[in-house]
Amino acid sequence: MLSNRLALVLVTALAPALWGSTYLVTTELLPPDRPLLAAVLRALPAGLLLVALTRRLPQGSWWWRSLVLGSLNIGVFFALLFIAAYRLPGGVAATVGAVQPLIAAGLAAGLLGERLSPRVLLAGLAGVAGVSLLVLRADARLDPLGVAAALGGAAVMALGVALSKKWTSPAPLLAVTGWQLVAGGVVLLPLALLVEGPPPATLTGENLAGYAYLALIGSALAYALWFRGIRALSTTNVTFLGLLSPLVATALGWAVLDQRLTAPQVLGGLVVLAALVAAQARPRRRDAERVVAASARQPAPRAERAEPAGSAGSAGSAAAAR
Repeated sequence: MLSNRLALVLVTALAPALWGSTYLVTTELLPPDRPLLAAVLRALPAGLLLVALTRRLPQGSWWWRSLVLGSLNIGVFFALLFIAAYRLPGGVAATVGAVQPLIAAGLAAGLLGERLSPRVLLAGLAGVAGVSLLVLRADARLDPLGVAAALGGAAVMALGVALSKKWTSPAPLLAVTGWQLVAGGVVLLPLALLVEGPPPATLTGENLAGYAYLALIGSALAYALWFRGIRALSTTNVTFLGLLSPLVATALGWAVLDQRLTAPQVLGGLVVLAALVAAQARPRRRDAERVVAASARQPAPRAERAEPAGSAGSAGSAAAAR
């Protein structure tokens, strides 16, 4: 049982690790100054592909639930992260975003009955401190709107994770992932056209390879692993894994781009890893029973009628560290 849970945590951790490669792919392969275009091409084609493969459309309440979850987890999150990235140095945005596990833990306590323990609070504070050591610079400037956007992005993503845990669809995981990616892409598309205009007239082979990586690996694969983890693990367990993104981004910058790694950054990385390990510790038996009892009180999801094989009718996110 322990080895199965560890394997599940490690597989889920692949998602934020893959998101940590977004910065490298964006800077090395994509056109400059088009983060919203990258977000759209990262979400929408991947979502359409998964819907086409699963041939399942939402039923009943899952039409609006998919729109809400897709907006929170992808669309609104990327838009706020875009604002934060443009108005704040990357280190400040990442440090502010590192409060997401703390916000998610509070929401899980209110929505799901998960216990907000002192261990989780200390691990959350340690995670923020570790990320700040890892990416924050002494000359970093603070912009109120940028900080608000970064905090808003952390809050909507945390809410998206909590609601994804609360609302469990009986549909296949890949179909649910596809619905959310399509919803997020649809939310982002008009914003991208308004802010950045139409896509470039020509794209290089490197551009196409970068967009393909973000869509297939950074979205279709990564979000499927992420949502699978949300279904099987507690909200706290999952959200703390998101701290891996700045850690992987820093490691790739050092290994691939020859960026200098300082002693405080190494210390910050170790603190982040310690916070991750502390957050994954299993709750005491009494706490676990309380979570199970709270879950049992929630109404079971209604069974959905399977769509006919051809009903989907449809073929077929580098704004940030996700």
